Amino acid sequence: MAIKTSKEYVESLRELQIKAYVGGSKIDCVVDHPAIAPHINTVAKTYELAHMPEHEEVMTARSHLTGDKIHRYTHIFQNNEDLVKKIQMLRLLGQVTGTCFQRCVGLDALNAMYATSYDADQAHGGNYHERFINYLKMIQEKDLMLAGAMTDPKGHRSRRPLEQEDPDQYVRVVERREDGVVIRGAKLHNTGGINSHEILVLPGTGLRDDEKDYAIACAIPADAEGVLFIFGRQSNDSRKMEGCGVDLGNPRFGVVGGEALVVFEDVFVPHARIFLNGEVEQCATMVNNFATWHRANYGGCKAGNADVLIGATAKTTQILGTDRNSVVRDKLTEMVHLTETNYGTAIASSAQGYKLPCGSQMVNPMLANVTKQNITRSVYSVGRLAHDLAGGYLATMPSEESFNNPEIAKYVEKYHVANPEYTAEDRVKMGRYIENMTSVTTMVEAMHGAGSPQAQRIVMLGQSELAEKIKMAEEVIDGTNDAEGIALRKL
Repeated sequence: MAIKTSKEYVESLRELQIKAYVGGSKIDCVVDHPAIAPHINTVAKTYELAHMPEHEEVMTARSHLTGDKIHRYTHIFQNNEDLVKKIQMLRLLGQVTGTCFQRCVGLDALNAMYATSYDADQAHGGNYHERFINYLKMIQEKDLMLAGAMTDPKGHRSRRPLEQEDPDQYVRVVERREDGVVIRGAKLHNTGGINSHEILVLPGTGLRDDEKDYAIACAIPADAEGVLFIFGRQSNDSRKMEGCGVDLGNPRFGVVGGEALVVFEDVFVPHARIFLNGEVEQCATMVNNFATWHRANYGGCKAGNADVLIGATAKTTQILGTDRNSVVRDKLTEMVHLTETNYGTAIASSAQGYKLPCGSQMVNPMLANVTKQNITRSVYSVGRLAHDLAGGYLATMPSEESFNNPEIAKYVEKYHVANPEYTAEDRVKMGRYIENMTSVTTMVEAMHGAGSPQAQRIVMLGQSELAEKIKMAEEVIDGTNDAEGIALRKL
């Protein structure tokens, strides 16, 4: 089957019987609900761009399994060029949608499972890798959207899975059958799952020998029996229910990734869809591999989002009439500088990748974690500059109803016009986008997506080779291998 069109993606969702709740109420179809529709439209763009000749190089790849042309979101990274093109793809999609396009977790989960299934078979024997390759071929052939599900609720943070009062705080196997297993539990912050075809469930932490029931990795159809989604709230999300107008901010593509709580209530998984089942030794490496790939991503997607935010901020300065001010231009320059720095480290981490035992390509771990660490700070810095340049009206903008009420509309228009080349609605439209994309939802996602800031610092320290750096310092200061024939004063 060829790469799906955006229309085919939407129609394929209609065919699924996804069990979903929005605002506490069960909904009939995810495609028709205004809270979910912008996120579906965002994913549709990932399919649309893959059919454009000018974007084919970054949006598509050749399957290393079949040689067929596939969507890059279903590809296993084969070399550094693949890794670089992924980052370029993410920036492009960020520029086109101005938000999260939801498919990155699934892509990195595919790659993590590809490597882990290989490692498990090498260590223990078995056919996990063969199973996974068969599953991967199906994903590529049907061009399915895959959601990765990794983050368990965790319960009491100081206690391990077996120590929880409620054992379901981590996804676990509750029954083993001849034809498969039954799992129970939940995953939090699940990006894009509510509008995906498949969910790839992975352990979210390293595990001990007595925690084998939690070492389960498997693939589940999004509409499988026992799976349900509880859609999370986002900043200003109720505006989507109020109709259209300037209040929506990013009306076409929404805010962040449409995250949901996905519950697995005694879900049966056949053996063909199980890729890890009790092999605790591989869990920590799998989590680390996933996180490393995923942390590099943020230099691409957040750079693309920042490009749009910078554009909205620059347009706002034109609307206000401050765009020629040297201080304003310098602050816009700083926004660009922060954005390009993050993008550069993501590209560097990809250009300096290395081969894993399974044959796929891993990014440079130090640079990937540096990328994500920078993001946790710079997204706030870029947002702060956007607030600075846009001004206090971001917090006090009139509503859409104000423009529609004939008694007050003339006053709203009159007193919100700055540069007469633009209308008051022009000003509010830009302001609402800035408001949305610098909200709590977007900032927290940048902070905690792919792991907390401290998680990156732990890896960076581990990758820093301090002992080698000490030797370098000792050699520079106390070394004796100097060129002959020159006069040096010794310590």
